[in-house]
Amino acid sequence: MVTTESSTVGGDRFRHEALMYEGSADLLAQTSRFIMEGLDAGEPTFVVIDSATIGALGARIGPHPLLSFADMAVVGVNPARIIPAWRSFVDEHDADQPLRGIGQPIWAERSTQELAECERHESLLNLAFAGSANMWLLCPYDVSTLDTATLGVAERTHPSITDRRGPRPSEAYLGLDAARAPFGAPLPEAPATALAMSFDADSLAAARTWAAERAITLGLTADRTDDLVLALGEVATNSLRHGGGRGTVRLWSVDGSVVCEVRDAGSITDPLVGRSRPEPDQEGGFGLWLANQLCDLVQIRVIPGGSVVRLHVRLS
Repeated sequence: MVTTESSTVGGDRFRHEALMYEGSADLLAQTSRFIMEGLDAGEPTFVVIDSATIGALGARIGPHPLLSFADMAVVGVNPARIIPAWRSFVDEHDADQPLRGIGQPIWAERSTQELAECERHESLLNLAFAGSANMWLLCPYDVSTLDTATLGVAERTHPSITDRRGPRPSEAYLGLDAARAPFGAPLPEAPATALAMSFDADSLAAARTWAAERAITLGLTADRTDDLVLALGEVATNSLRHGGGRGTVRLWSVDGSVVCEVRDAGSITDPLVGRSRPEPDQEGGFGLWLANQLCDLVQIRVIPGGSVVRLHVRLS
């Protein structure tokens, strides 16, 4: 049960809380109560959730000038796009204005790779908004459809949990140090059929052409191939500038997506890389941001001796 009693951790103005609910009726009851309490207190509220729940909440609550919605299937198809959406919401209001949000990035139909990135996203929320947002963000998890391992994500990435017993601190919460740490969770091995090409400054153009040809052969449309190759160019350029001047690109298809991987000898140290919208006059920082806007999933890992970026684009 959601309650307005404070459960912030360490006095932080950003309250990140997981809501354990059971089924759509319970979700509607608890989220509508949370929203209406905020609206009655004059708190702007942004709800990023599935379209069916948006419709049900809109019918129950009605239009309100302080309430806005967005479809998570659009905003969060790539989980790395969600933090920028919350940042835009926060930046639209005065720093001292209390805000509320509901965000549900995790649902049962997410793929294993998407769930891994959603867990990273949930962890990074604590880092992105620590001390800088006066916002209560509620993240629903359906205990009737999610497995135990996925429900464990909520415990590890949220300082507090709300369930039928009320709010409580999460004993499994990993804290900000875990969010800051280089992300080295293992990736699935590429299939034996994956094709590879090394590149440097002289052969980058050839690598882009090679990748385009391979992607088309694997069934990607021309438009989406253009998106993938543009993202590849941005990531590979980072390899030339920061990854030892060379790298390796590999392509394969799996689970209805074309995957393009870039490995190099560089080190990625910013945990929020690709999740902060670059300023127009900023020098650098555009490559992974653009890749996240173009691709359906981007996986960034720190590995022994370098880093790896995987770009996923769906075949349909």
